[in-house]
Order: sequence, then C-alpha cells, then structure tokens
Amino acid sequence: MIQAFGLTSNSRKDLPPAVDDVSFEARAGRVTALLGATGAGKTTALRLMLELQQGRGLTYFRGRPLHRIAHPSREIGVLMGDVPGHPARTVRGHLRMLCAAAGVAVRRADEVLEVVGLVSLRDERLGTLSRGMDRRLGLACALLPDPHTLVLDDPAEGLSARESHWLHGMLRAHATQGGTVLFTTSEPKEAARAADHVVTLEQGRLVADQPAAEFARTRLRPRVAVRTPHAVRLATLLAKEARTARRSVEVVREGGNRLSVYGSTCADVGETAFRHGILVHQLADEIGDMGPGTGSLPSAAAEAVKGAGAGVTEAQPDEPLHDGVVGSATEVSQKRDGSASPSRSHAHADRTVPGDRKAHDDQGAQDGPDTPSGAAAGSGDTAPSPVTVSRTPAPLPPLPPPISVRSAPSPLRPLRYELRRAAGIGTGFLTSAAVLVTSALTAVLLARVGHTPQARLLAAWPRELPLPPAALGAGLLGALAFGDEFRHPALAADRGTVPRRLGLLTAKLVVTAVTALMLAFLTVGCDAEVLYLVYGRDIAEVPADWFSLGASWFGLVVGCAWAGVLAAGVFRSTTAGLAAVVAVPVVVVPLVQKALEGASVRTAAGLPGRLREVLLLQWPFGGERYLAGAVRVIAQPVGGALALSLSGLLCAYLLTALRSRVR
Repeated sequence: MIQAFGLTSNSRKDLPPAVDDVSFEARAGRVTALLGATGAGKTTALRLMLELQQGRGLTYFRGRPLHRIAHPSREIGVLMGDVPGHPARTVRGHLRMLCAAAGVAVRRADEVLEVVGLVSLRDERLGTLSRGMDRRLGLACALLPDPHTLVLDDPAEGLSARESHWLHGMLRAHATQGGTVLFTTSEPKEAARAADHVVTLEQGRLVADQPAAEFARTRLRPRVAVRTPHAVRLATLLAKEARTARRSVEVVREGGNRLSVYGSTCADVGETAFRHGILVHQLADEIGDMGPGTGSLPSAAAEAVKGAGAGVTEAQPDEPLHDGVVGSATEVSQKRDGSASPSRSHAHADRTVPGDRKAHDDQGAQDGPDTPSGAAAGSGDTAPSPVTVSRTPAPLPPLPPPISVRSAPSPLRPLRYELRRAAGIGTGFLTSAAVLVTSALTAVLLARVGHTPQARLLAAWPRELPLPPAALGAGLLGALAFGDEFRHPALAADRGTVPRRLGLLTAKLVVTAVTALMLAFLTVGCDAEVLYLVYGRDIAEVPADWFSLGASWFGLVVGCAWAGVLAAGVFRSTTAGLAAVVAVPVVVVPLVQKALEGASVRTAAGLPGRLREVLLLQWPFGGERYLAGAVRVIAQPVGGALALSLSGLLCAYLLTALRSRVR
C-alpha cells in the first residue's frame, strides 16, 4: 500500500504551495484515483511521493520510503507523460533495453508485449506509434520489472473511450492480483467508474477522501434530499409526473423514510408533495460538484441544509457504476450526529473532508474539521457543516521531514544495457559507413595530389584538418552515447535525466572503445584496399614503424571517442561532446606545443630500465618496448593534449556525479 503524510511543496516567492499538507492512503488490491482539476496539484503530489521534487512530507511504499528500497523499479512502476524513447528504436528493442536496466530476463519484454496487446507492433518504430499505442507502451514499461505498485499520471489523457476502457481494465487486473494502483485524473466520471477509492484535491488541498460509490452519490451529481414518512408514495408520484412531463428524473430510495431525487429541484418536489398533502420533514439541495473547483452552496440551500441536519449517504461499494446512472436504489443512509467519532468522514453540503487517521496521529491536531487542513474553505459564504465537533486546540506538530531529490539508480546490467542501446538504432552504423566512405575518398584525393606521408595517407588525414574522419566519427559516436540518454531519457523516464554513475560510465567507455578500435582498423584497411585498387601496390605499402604508428592511431581514435563520452556526460549534450573532441587539436594542442617549446635540459631516456630496477621485475614478452611506445605516444603534442583533456573531463564527470549524490 501507499501511505502519504503531510505532502507539501516548496512555495515560490509569495505564491502558496502547489500542494499543502496532503495525506492519504492507497491500499493494496484497490484502484485509487487522485482527482483534481488542472492546477489542483495532482502531478506535484506524485512528484513529491516519488522524490522527484523538493518539498516536505513522507511517503511509504509497503512500509518503506522510496530511498530505502534497493531496486525502486521492481517495487514501483511509474508512468509520467509520454514514453521518452528514441523515435528510431523499435518497440521490442526499447523493452529489451529496459530489461537490462531493470535486471530482468529478456523474455520479459515479449511477455509484457503480449499482455498490453502490442505483439503485432513489436517491430514498429516508437516515432510511428499513435497516442493509444504509446500509452500501451508506457504501461508495458511500468509493468516490465513486475512491480507491486503502479503510479500513473493521467494515463487516459487523449485516449478514446475504447482505449480508456482497456487501460482501466489493465489497472483493475493488476489490483485484483494484489497490487496497488494510484492514478490521477481530472474527470470525475472516470474516477467513479475506474476507481475503488477517490481522493479529491482542490487548490493543493485535500477536500475529499472517500470510496468511489460514496463519491458518486455525494459529489458527482446534484440531488434533492427528501425525508418524509410517505417516501414510497412520494417516489411513485414523482416518477409518474416525470413520465408525464417527459423529464429525466431519477428517484432513489435510500432506506427508511429518505429519498434522493436526481434531475429535479426543491421547488418541484415541494409542489408535488403539497398538492398531494404529503408531510415532508426535510427538503434540501445537496449539490455535488461536477468536478473539483465548484463553489459553495447557494445561501438558501445552505440554510435548508443547516435546518434539516443533512446526513451523508453511503452507497454499496459493489454496485456497478455507469455513465448515465450512478449507484442503485439499495444504498444505505447513515446519519452523523454531533457526537460522531472524529475518525469518520464529516459531511459538508458541497464536499466531504476526511477526519483523523490512525496512521497520522502526529498530525491529528490539524486534521479536524475546525482547522485549515481539515476542511477547505469555500468561496463566498461557507456552507456550515451538519456535524459540530468541539475540540480543545492542541499545539501544532513539527513539520514533516524534507524531501530530497535523488538521482535515479544506475542500470543493474550496465554493459548489456549499453550494448542494446547502441545496437538498437541505426545511427552508429550509418555514422561508421559515412566515415569509411569519406576516409576512402580523402585517401584517394591525397594520393592523387601527392606529397603526403604514408602514415597520413593510410589514415586519410590531411594536414589542413585538425582530425581525420575516423577520429571525428569516433568522437561523434562517443558523444551520442550520452547525448541520446539526455535527449531521450528512457533510463529514468520519470526524472527526465540519466544517472551519472560509474557503472554506466564504465560500460559506455568500454563499448565506445571497442567501437572506436573496430572503426580505426576498418578505416586503415579500407583505405589501403582502395589505394591498391586505384593506384597499385606501391602506394599501399605498410610503413616500417607500423607498431608505433598503429599504437598512436588507435590511441587517437579511442581517445577522441572517450572525450566525446565524457564531455557529453558532463555537459548533457551531444553537440558539447563533439565540440570537446574538435577543441583538443584546435585549442589544447597549440597550448601544449607552446608549453613544450624551447630546449630541454634533461630527457627521459632509459625510463623502462629504471622502472624495472625500481620495481625489481623483469618485463615479460618485451614489455620495455610496449612501455616505450606508450610513452612516445603521450609525449607527442596530440597525445599529450588528448591525455590532458581526458583527465580533465574525467575529473569533471566525477565531481558532478559526487555533487549530485551529495545533494
């Protein structure tokens, strides 16, 4: 179950908080609707519950706050807005990627596709889905880790009647299996049809917390409350006159001597009773709002309610609810007297406000009907309550604890997640193909012009360009690794961002490094093959110092890819990642060259031998050669600048990650 206590958002400037001291429960096995007009605070309440927004309050999910749950996605399925997936990714590929993030078997994707009815559309792109299909996919994403609790923000918005019926049927099935369902809506009829319990918000405050049947009887439609010892006779006369006049009037016997008349007025009912000599003990308008935001009762109706001591009607919870007819004629009426327990609901003429809860004893002094948090003030003259409960003012309780915004957890299987993310769309393959074609054409043109060293010829690196096409392509692929995460935050859809975690960073660095190595190798191989086909064997010969040149080449391409990953992760943008890659040869390399200009007094000759003497180890398999090659690569201006840039970006990434965790 969900237990929310004292949810209060931070106020901005002189404006009141969007949510002010809201407390309610959503029990397991039931569907709970959070009802309110646009701007009533429904979405803000959900964001406070899910620790997506700073404020105050406390929310328990099956007895634990969200930050105490080891794997929140396996406990709570969230649907906030549209599915933020890459439009070029397939439905099945998107779910398989999220399977790795949630740490569940990949076959779970096919299972939820069958449950939500998207099997026939599993190969469709996300960008081609309709609104209804997108809602189905969002529900599939929420159900993927098999959570106990579902929290959905206006899931039926923009759906047709048929699609809404299907969606609420799915939510009902989840609750029937023992799960907890909480969804928001601005439609009172939708709340009455689809929910077992309705929590109503108005201007950020709780104004009603009642079963759906009671909500439908007392708040969904206006009615005339009649109390007479001749209830059967009056009901027959009212129905007969309605048929004669061809008016839509519904008369419901509430039990005993009480009637509820829908579609009529006090004047019409009173005239009928007067003409036939029927004694009436109570005749009052009970105005139920047609949605949140309705004002208070008219003064005449308020006086009638005050004089008659209107009660609260409670419908049977198992009666079906339909659009045209709400409730049935077998509902029971219970009258609240002045000594009613404060833990029961207190009836107002236009709203029902919950009393104290046992789970909220520490805020009981604010929950009564005589305090601001116990009842919402109506506009104009406030309708007096038929129940008067006198209490001694108690000292105000302490404020609820603050809510801290925490980053989303990292994927449980980050390497598998990154592989499916990168391979799920064609951007990487198209970029690699463009790099190979551009590199081959550039190599042919350089060979035709001449005066280009063999190493630059095979790498297709003109002196006029800061980087070769392969290095730029690798940097773009690295920038896309994090840029797509921030642009389409499928990993943390409810938070609109992606967690900066070392596990996710390591997975992205490994995948981009392997991709960059393959791209570098294919580029040199394709260039050599094209040069051989066009100009012959002489122009495609391998240089004698191929080992050191190859190490420098692979280091350059991998370094550019890593620079793109780190820069995009720090600045949250693909463009920033690619700009950081280009900035290395354009800005950093000249600075390094300027710093290294001038005569060197000492050199690092013999470094491998001295390291061996210090470490007392014999380098296996000619390790001195590899170490010397790595030192020569870093000693080059481009290598040194790239190493310096990578170190700075890595430190910046770690600092931002630590700062977000501290916050």
